[in-house]
Amino acid sequence: MHWNPRSLIVFILVVFLGFFAHAEVGKVGKIRLLIIDGQNNHDWRKMTPWHKAQLEATGLFTVDVSTTPSGGADWAGWQPDFSKYQVVLSNYNGQAWPGPIRKSFVEFIENGGGAVIIHAANNAFPGWKEYDQMIGLGWRGADYGKRITVADDGAVTIHLAKDGADAGHGSQWEFLVTSRDAEHPVMKGLPVTWKHGQDELYHGQRGPAENVHLLATAFSDKAKGGTGENEPMVWWIPFGKGKVVTNVMGHVGPKTDAIQCAGANLITMRACQWVATGEVTIPVPEKFPSVEQVVLLEK
Repeated sequence: MHWNPRSLIVFILVVFLGFFAHAEVGKVGKIRLLIIDGQNNHDWRKMTPWHKAQLEATGLFTVDVSTTPSGGADWAGWQPDFSKYQVVLSNYNGQAWPGPIRKSFVEFIENGGGAVIIHAANNAFPGWKEYDQMIGLGWRGADYGKRITVADDGAVTIHLAKDGADAGHGSQWEFLVTSRDAEHPVMKGLPVTWKHGQDELYHGQRGPAENVHLLATAFSDKAKGGTGENEPMVWWIPFGKGKVVTNVMGHVGPKTDAIQCAGANLITMRACQWVATGEVTIPVPEKFPSVEQVVLLEK
């Protein structure tokens, strides 16, 4: 075939534009995720880069970070635009957000946005009615609301306010996590029970406890300062057209085992994909925790 100069130029342009369009579709097709941090009683400066790197490594997400002002600072300049994203990952536990930001966050979820709440982020915002509804259970006193425990056979008990413990945790240890909805996309393919890295096992979480769909629990051993009951670890709640997943695993202090745990990390990554798209394609890694052994991802 013989090309005249004009035809050759047109052909090159068509190929180039086709490649560019394909690249842009791939870029646009990624899940747009926002991590919020800036205040936390845990080391958010270690937590956020870890989660950002893990999310981006899947190839499924574009990740931005919005860091709030520190305590006592001027909040006027902090105005995250939730509408630009499909999911918000909250690594925040601190001062109440300004009223307009709270309103826009609620509207974001009501209109179909997703949120994933990790560890101490479920401690945040007592008294914010909509947030309590989104998380269902939070770090609150026993008189704040209901709590949930689960029998070994999966039977759920809802305890009224003041019935049982305040929210808390015992000593840090490597505890077993049990799936309570093995067919849910976030949990599908995971072992029914596996050992989680050293972490704080939250117990006695309180709130409205409405529309709570339990995904995983852990036994809170009295010998470790716990309640002697199976406590919720991962759950989701529909809110308007959106979905909110809470994963209370993920303590970070001097040690980072809880976020390096292959099991807890996978749940967070899958939860972010699921609340954004309604499906999960992130596979269970070949090296995964068993009942006997924790598996930590490399830093």
